[in-house]
Amino acid sequence: MSTDAIVILKDDHKRIRSLFKRFQDSGPTAHTTRGTIVDEIIQELTVHTYIENEVMYPQVRALVPELEQDVLESYEEHHVADLLVMELMALAPDAEHFRAKATVLIENVTHHIDEEENDWFPKVRSALGRKQLTTIGEQLLESKKTAPRHPSRPSALKKAADALLA
Repeated sequence: MSTDAIVILKDDHKRIRSLFKRFQDSGPTAHTTRGTIVDEIIQELTVHTYIENEVMYPQVRALVPELEQDVLESYEEHHVADLLVMELMALAPDAEHFRAKATVLIENVTHHIDEEENDWFPKVRSALGRKQLTTIGEQLLESKKTAPRHPSRPSALKKAADALLA
């Protein structure tokens, strides 16, 4: 397994995109299946946004000041995803708005992933050397071990409350 920070985050993105595809391919009456997939999406997003918010974004902000606006925009995109996740968690999979809300989450996160991979990651890679990206990657992997897996964990709840109150 690579310890390059960008490779680690792209691997997360692949897993998340795969879950999105499974959701989109589910049948119109597959409420239970969609509910299970959304639970998996929420778990993956909770871990991923946690490690980006706690490790990647602060590091890039400190090491590459010219990308500060990109980092701030990424925090805001995570904020929108957090709000949608909290709203989704309050809905039953067969609720009228469940599928629509999950689709909006998928569209927003897909936009965020595309922006990171096509614009932000290349800028970060050119600004930071392999050694710095490996160091950050090791911190990401370490942070992943203790990252909340569900928004109901205390550290995730604080993040969600901050999103709702902001």
